[in-house]
Amino acid sequence: MRVAGIHQPQYLPWLGLIDRASKCDIFVILDNVPYSKNYFYNRNQIKGPNGNIWLTVPMLTKGYFGQTFLDARIDNNQDWRVKHWKSIRYSYSAAPFFKDYRGYFEEVFAKEWKSLVDICLETFRFLLKSYGVTTSVVRASELGVSGKKEELIINICKKLDATHYLSGPDGKNYLDLSFWKKNNVRVDFQNYSHPIYPQLHGDFAAKMSSIDLLFNCGNEGLKILTAGQPEYFLEGVKK
Repeated sequence: MRVAGIHQPQYLPWLGLIDRASKCDIFVILDNVPYSKNYFYNRNQIKGPNGNIWLTVPMLTKGYFGQTFLDARIDNNQDWRVKHWKSIRYSYSAAPFFKDYRGYFEEVFAKEWKSLVDICLETFRFLLKSYGVTTSVVRASELGVSGKKEELIINICKKLDATHYLSGPDGKNYLDLSFWKKNNVRVDFQNYSHPIYPQLHGDFAAKMSSIDLLFNCGNEGLKILTAGQPEYFLEGVKK
């Protein structure tokens, strides 16, 4: 059995994506599909002393209509890197494990990034490694496969010799399971329950960027992330 997870790039993603990747043998960053603004691809939130703070990577939009993630370029005329690093320090400098990861993120925000995919991929791989997740991560654009929507996903699975595809829970609403069955790829659906863990700044807030758990709990993060989690559903039946 080989399980593949496939998802568009996300900036400093929430824990649900880390959990999904931890249940796969290989995770594919879907970078060769159309980019959509105003979603979590280029933004996420952290918990600050005075409430949640959005970290948004500004994107160039003029003349980029219909672009794929590969073409999505960051607007570096805005000083977003300084703002993001300042907000992260402001929010987590007192967190127990902030000092353990400070150096890495300081270097990330000192570098000028032109491509959204590049910074998403770099930080995603670091977060997986920091949580002890050993899943391999590859880019869809490097696999030499084509197709649209489900056909593309199935072709990626076949290219990787994956017998199982781990979809997000929303896949139940749009995937044609008969199509997958004909192609001999089994679809499982993630069944994620957000953990509660020690957190700064008052009452617990869920669905923060995964750096929140990392700074607060360090190398205990994976244990907290996976403790008591159901694995996933197979076509609606708990496995």
